[in-house]
Amino acid sequence: MNAPLPSGTVVVLRDAASLELLLLQRSARDGQPGIWVFPGGKVDTADQRPGAAPADVARRAAVREAAEESGLVLDPHGLVEISRWITPEIAPKRFDTWFFAALAPANHAVRVDGAEIAGHRWIGPADALRAHHEHALRLAPPTFVTVTWLAEFKEAADALRELPARMPVPFRPRIHRGEAGACMLYPGDAGYESGELEAVGARHRLWALADPWRYERTTL
Repeated sequence: MNAPLPSGTVVVLRDAASLELLLLQRSARDGQPGIWVFPGGKVDTADQRPGAAPADVARRAAVREAAEESGLVLDPHGLVEISRWITPEIAPKRFDTWFFAALAPANHAVRVDGAEIAGHRWIGPADALRAHHEHALRLAPPTFVTVTWLAEFKEAADALRELPARMPVPFRPRIHRGEAGACMLYPGDAGYESGELEAVGARHRLWALADPWRYERTTL
């Protein structure tokens, strides 16, 4: 079994006319526009510390990657944990990624290298979701879910205060494919263990359909 690679990702927030988040566009591959992501990447040797907790190692990786990919210098003590995503076993390359959120530094001029990262944008959560649905930009499932969470907040301080308290158990997606697209079940969904999409009970899933995507999280 291929073990997931420890990784760290940071959602950088700022207050403009309303709450905005930073998205980076990966460079195009195979003629397809690059996906839009948060700054982040896998843990490197420089991030390791003897006896450090996995989340702390991932936090250092997220800070380092943010500097490398966007030029932003973040205070590691300002990063708060909001989720953890573990790639399914069926994937050829797997990651165990801690997601953090942080306030943009006072000097938050973004600089990308134009190689690995093709571009960036500050964008409101609702605008990012709309652009995804209109195929103006492409979000990966973890990014889509995180942006959906952020859409309910008007200010960065509110998101940084409330999201850590809501941190769910680690996301270990179980993917069920159909003609209209895929349904990704997450722990806490009534159908997670059985794979029955119509199971009675709580919902915690992403409908990654051709149009539109829809995230559901309820408790019963």
